[in-house]
Amino acid sequence: MAAVAVSVAGLLTLSACGGGDKQDTAGGPAAHKKVEVFSWWTGPGEADGLKAMRDIFAKENSNFEFFDAAVAGGSGDQARALLSSKLQANQPPDTFQGHAGAELQGYIKSGKLESLNFLYDELKLKDVLPQQLIDQITVEGQVYSVPVNIHRSNVLWFNPSVLKGAGISGAPKTVEEFVADLEKVKKSGKIPLSIGSQWTLVHLLESVLLGSLGTDAYNALWTASSDWSNANVTKALDNFKTILSYAGTPQDDWQPAAKQVADGEAAFNIMGDWAYGYFHNPPEGGLGKESKKDFDWAASPGTDGTFMWLSDSFTLPKGAPNRDGAIAWLKVAASKEGQDAFNPLKGSIPARKDADQSLYKDYLSWSLEQWAGDKLAGSIQHGVVANDTWRTAITDAVGLFQQDKDVAKLQQALVAAAKNSGQ
Repeated sequence: MAAVAVSVAGLLTLSACGGGDKQDTAGGPAAHKKVEVFSWWTGPGEADGLKAMRDIFAKENSNFEFFDAAVAGGSGDQARALLSSKLQANQPPDTFQGHAGAELQGYIKSGKLESLNFLYDELKLKDVLPQQLIDQITVEGQVYSVPVNIHRSNVLWFNPSVLKGAGISGAPKTVEEFVADLEKVKKSGKIPLSIGSQWTLVHLLESVLLGSLGTDAYNALWTASSDWSNANVTKALDNFKTILSYAGTPQDDWQPAAKQVADGEAAFNIMGDWAYGYFHNPPEGGLGKESKKDFDWAASPGTDGTFMWLSDSFTLPKGAPNRDGAIAWLKVAASKEGQDAFNPLKGSIPARKDADQSLYKDYLSWSLEQWAGDKLAGSIQHGVVANDTWRTAITDAVGLFQQDKDVAKLQQALVAAAKNSGQ
C-alpha cells in the first residue's frame, strides 16, 4: 500500500509539473490554449480511436491544442487513483474519462463535476442517445457525462484451431459446458484460460456471476435488498474457483492475455469487446489477425441473451483551467462524426442511435444487434453498478481469493463490501 501511495504521489507531482506545460512562462495568451484530456487509452485500438477523435478536434478547433494526459493501465485503475489525487488537490484536468454509471457518483456527491444539461440541450443529445443510457448517467435530473461508446463486457474470445485440436466443436453455452471444455483443453496441452492482471479477474468474476445466477438475480445484487450471502451466490463463487483453476500464468495486462489466444497458445479469454480492436486492427495498431480463423467470439458462458454493458464517457470538472476547450472536446466526443471515427478502431459501438451502421462490421455488427435486442446487466469492474468504494472492496477480495482460494472468505468479503458501499 505504501508503494502504491508513493507511486500515486509521484504521478501527481509529475502531473502537476506537467500542468505547467499548459501555459507559457509569461502566463500570456497561450496560457489557456491547451486542453488537457485525461484518460487511460494508451494501448492498441484504444489509442488509435483516441487519435481519430483528436484529429477531428484539431480540425474543428484551431484555437486549441489537444494535450494527451493518458495514464497507462488496463481498465483505468491507475488513472482513477491519480485522478482522485488531482481532484482532491484542486488540480483538475480540463476533462477526464469516466465510466458511465455508479463510478461517477463519488465525484458528483463531492461537487467535483459540472452538470452538462446545458450541453445536452444545445446538442439535443437526449434525442439521439438510448433512454436506458440516459437513465444511467442522470442523477436527480442532471447529466454529468457525455458517453462516447457502448462496450460489451461478457464476451468469450477463443481460438478455433485450439478448440478443434482439443475435440471441441464450438463455444460453450453454459458454465458447466465451459468447465468441461477447459478440462479438454488442459488435456490437449494448451492453456485453457488466459488471464491478465488483477482487474481482469474481477472482469471474469462478473461474467461468471451473470452466467451462474441469471440476469434478474445478478441485477438484484446491486439493489438495496441485495443478498450476497445466499446459496446461489455460493454456487456462483464455486464456479469461479473452478474456472480460475484452469487459468494460465497471469499476464501483465489484458493485451498479452488476449494475445495468447490469438497466437494459439491459449483456448479462451473472457474480456470486453475492446479486444476486438486489438485482435483485428492492422499490425501498427493491433495484431492484424483474421476473425473466425485466428480468433472467434461468443457470449460468455451462460449469458447469451444478456448484454453486460459499460460506457466510456467524458466529464466537465468544476474549476477546469480551460473550460471552453473542455466543452469543445465534449462536443467532438458527443458528435456522430467523432463516435464513428472512434468506435470502429476502439472495438466498441457508438452511444448515438444515428451512427453510420455500415462502418460497424464483423464483431461490431453482431454487437449492435445484441445491444438492440438483449436484456441489460451492468459491469462491476467498469463502473456501471458499483461505485468506487464498492468496486475497490470487491477487487481487494478477489485479490485475496487469488492467493487463498477460500470461497467462504470471498463470500464474506463480498457481503461486507455491499454493506459498506455507501451506495
